[in-house]
Amino acid sequence: MPWLSTPEVSLRYVVEGEGPDTLLLLHEMGGCLESWDGLLPLLRPRCRIIRYDQRGAGLSEKPRGPMTMAEAGNDAIALLDALDVRVPVVAIGTAVGGAVALHLAAAHPGRVRGVIATSPATGVPEAARGPLLEKADLMEREGMRVAVDAGLDLGYPPPLRGDAARFAHTRAQRLAADPYGQAATSRMLAHLDMTADLASISCPALILAGTHDLGRPPARVRPVADAIAGAEYRVVESGHFMAIQTPELIAAEIHRFLDSLPAG
Repeated sequence: MPWLSTPEVSLRYVVEGEGPDTLLLLHEMGGCLESWDGLLPLLRPRCRIIRYDQRGAGLSEKPRGPMTMAEAGNDAIALLDALDVRVPVVAIGTAVGGAVALHLAAAHPGRVRGVIATSPATGVPEAARGPLLEKADLMEREGMRVAVDAGLDLGYPPPLRGDAARFAHTRAQRLAADPYGQAATSRMLAHLDMTADLASISCPALILAGTHDLGRPPARVRPVADAIAGAEYRVVESGHFMAIQTPELIAAEIHRFLDSLPAG
């Protein structure tokens, strides 16, 4: 897989598939571009797919210090520019990746023709801010093992663990995530306020919540959809990591959304 070196960060990426729709896939915190592996065979026949490890994740560069949503969005635009992608993309993201997708739709409207966000992490309640910052410090001190299982209990609970090998693979991948990148992303999320971003989105938007997502349940996802004019909101039988847990279900939602977009 190739890397792109921008003035700010080195990103690992991959481009595959052909078709009239260009998708930009943005993985969740703790994930990497392989988070989308189960979904790809269901999208390739009609889509050109761009996915990458976001800064601080996977095999992309892991800058030390704070991270901002603007930086995350600029990384995506730098990648599209380097690949000479001039057609507007459909941005699809999970959790924090969903927040990046929504930010792109707001900050770079000419580059995004539609956005799908699953369990979007657009901020945290005031009461959760302190514990999230404490967890960031803990991950930096002691590594990912102190945080992974508690997170999976919320986002990948027992009802979704019927495929034991898939769950074990996901857990192992998250244990190997970079704790400094995780901490930087957590601190960004703790201070994130996307009120203005959401209100300015004008492209078609689909917001998905998972019935088994205990960390970001439907009641916390619905307000995100309500803040976007004309957004569609749906609750599906999945968890926090929908592309991993229920790829067939999410592929059907993506195809339905693509079919609904205006031509162009």
